[in-house]
Amino acid sequence: METVIRVIPREDFFLELWFNTGEHRLFDARPYLMRGVFTQLTDIALFKQAFISLDTVCWPNGLDIAPETLYDRSMPATDYRCLAS
Repeated sequence: METVIRVIPREDFFLELWFNTGEHRLFDARPYLMRGVFTQLTDIALFKQAFISLDTVCWPNGLDIAPETLYDRSMPATDYRCLAS
């Protein structure tokens, strides 16, 4: 199973992720920001407090997203760069 080893939360509500597989991927968190407890993360200051714990991304207040979700619903960082240009 893929696990998250590094995260950088970005201003655009994307998470820049590195996995134990050596992959660098981007996860768009925006669809989650309108769901349940994740609405708290619309506060960019809180969103940017993302940290790694137990092989996944977590935030204060006990928020987290499963590593398999982060992997399955993210794209290789190189694909994003191609779309953005």
